[in-house]
Amino acid sequence: MRRIASLAIALLALLPAAAAAQDEDVMVKRLSDQMRFAGAYSSAYVAEVSGDRPRAVFRWRDKAPRILASNTKLFTTTAALARFGREGTLGTEVLGAAELDAEGVYHGSLYLRGGGDPTFGSRRFTTRSYGGGATVEDLAALLSDAGITRVTGRVYGDESAFDSLRGGPDSFYGVSVWVGPLSGLSFNRGLFTEGGRGFQANPPAFAAARLDDALEARGITVRLKPRAGVTPAEATVLASVDSPPMERLIRLTNKPSDNFFAETLLKDLAHQAGGAGTTARGARIAAAFARSLGARPTLVDGSGLARGNRASPVSIVRLLSAMYRRDDYDPFVDSLPIAGSDGTLFDRMRRGPAHRHCVGKTGTLSNVSALSGYCEAFSGDSYAYSILMNGVYPTGARRLQDRMLQAISKYG
Repeated sequence: MRRIASLAIALLALLPAAAAAQDEDVMVKRLSDQMRFAGAYSSAYVAEVSGDRPRAVFRWRDKAPRILASNTKLFTTTAALARFGREGTLGTEVLGAAELDAEGVYHGSLYLRGGGDPTFGSRRFTTRSYGGGATVEDLAALLSDAGITRVTGRVYGDESAFDSLRGGPDSFYGVSVWVGPLSGLSFNRGLFTEGGRGFQANPPAFAAARLDDALEARGITVRLKPRAGVTPAEATVLASVDSPPMERLIRLTNKPSDNFFAETLLKDLAHQAGGAGTTARGARIAAAFARSLGARPTLVDGSGLARGNRASPVSIVRLLSAMYRRDDYDPFVDSLPIAGSDGTLFDRMRRGPAHRHCVGKTGTLSNVSALSGYCEAFSGDSYAYSILMNGVYPTGARRLQDRMLQAISKYG
């Protein structure tokens, strides 16, 4: 009798595991059904990541490199988070190499030197667009507090933190309408008006002019007209302001899939490593960080606008799996859109098991649709997934992806 009872207990213990395996079989079938409609140039990979080590549960041409579109931002933002840290900031400074006399006259010029802060601008613009950030009004107030009442020279705008190329490879390094002009000293993300009409032709000179205006509003007169220039080596810092912390910057990048932020952060990676920030060098740094986590992408920009950005789903899931175990996972996952709730997923999966249980980075180009991220299943297990669809109509592809996330959340 004791032996029969022991066998019964052992069989009961196996029931949850058997049920879980059956559910996963259903999930794999549902995922396969959707991928069959995605065409020959689409791939997917799903792994359970909440165990001791990642466990593959679904593969579909998972090692084939695909065009990433904005899934490229996963590589840009993880590298930026790792290099700067969640509390890391980007500074904008006013420097000078002259003397301030007892009457408050600064006998020389001021140099507004950018540090690659994508949020820097006017108080009104940064508050409305980002909920706050570093502003020219803050710098003007600091200079006023320092006792400056008049400047005998001019305000120079210094963008030397970056190279002078205004775009990435998709726009042949000129200004892209999808990004705006890139600069080490960007003001209001390169827009000519706060309402978004037109782009600035000369970002550093434009920013210098806005600091000149802010100084005048404080009663500080500047004798000569502002222009672009380079800060002399002997100059010292007179005032400085910092960007929001990096955890907020990557959230401002990933939630709305902001191309301007992504391309700026990529150049910031290169500048932080030493020397001028360039797209090519930043892409190499981001790719090297991904390789350190087991992923092997080909990266040419930070936003994914260029079709040269490619990786396989298994590479992306390796990145996501490694991030799941890092100390900076929380700020990273918090930067991703939530299904049916916010960001680029606000209008997708508003019902069903995936609603608010999946997060993901979207990606769209003509004939390209991508979605990669994490799902928490009803079982309590967590899954990392990557679905990269090339040669598709994005609208139809999104429907397939949404059904796949519903299946992961329900049957995982």
